[in-house]
Amino acid sequence: MVIPVHDVNPARRTPWVTYALILANVLVFLFTPGMTGSVTGDGSLAQMCDQQAFLDHWAAVPQELLQHRMPHLVPTGAVGIGPQGPGCVVAPPGYDKSPELSVLTAMFLHGGWLHLLGNMLFLWIFGNNVEDRMGHLPFLLFYGVCGYAATYGFALLNADSAAPLIGASGAIAGVLGAYLVLYPRARVWVLVPFLIFLPLRLPAWVVLGFWFVLQAVYSSGGAVSHAGTVAYVAHVVGFVVGMLIAWPLRRGTPPPPEPRGLLFGRRARPGW
Repeated sequence: MVIPVHDVNPARRTPWVTYALILANVLVFLFTPGMTGSVTGDGSLAQMCDQQAFLDHWAAVPQELLQHRMPHLVPTGAVGIGPQGPGCVVAPPGYDKSPELSVLTAMFLHGGWLHLLGNMLFLWIFGNNVEDRMGHLPFLLFYGVCGYAATYGFALLNADSAAPLIGASGAIAGVLGAYLVLYPRARVWVLVPFLIFLPLRLPAWVVLGFWFVLQAVYSSGGAVSHAGTVAYVAHVVGFVVGMLIAWPLRRGTPPPPEPRGLLFGRRARPGW
């Protein structure tokens, strides 16, 4: 997969909402229990139990979203000794959880540094222009709508799943879909892994179109949300919803500047 690093599409105003979303995601990640282990490699049982209890409390769970009820037993964060050895203690939940609100909180949770940094990179590169076109408050609402649509879309196709669903990927996929509709010809600098990381400047419709095709292909093989896996269906739903919402804004969107320089070793052709 290509790695975007910069787009040739300057924004007219400061994308304060994009910056605030990135800051909020980073701060929540730093205060999420167990995230230190994602750097140090510490995978202690106590850390795992603490993190599992935190995620069950704040992450979105498909069964809860569709059935509107909490499970009878949830991890408490404590470690105990059972018939099969040490493990995480479970007990009736000592808190009230709103499944609908958990979709919002889950959008600010991430499972590791790579998960966080990958999402924030895409939001940093493509979010500023979408916010610039929509306006600050409409962009914030758009971001939330895409995140909710992606989460519920995944839940509807995985109704029996009790695994926590976390991450901003669904909302950010909506941003990518909107960018593709609004700025399909904007040039994006990417790194292509081919023996070494080869820098290329490609049209946004190539970069984002390729990204969407990959998500669609992966999702056709079965989408799952538990640790170590990716909810590709949520990406697909978020992307499509972002495209649909942004479609009426195509008319009147100023085109990105035509970059100067070389493209694939020759002069960039206008409109390519």
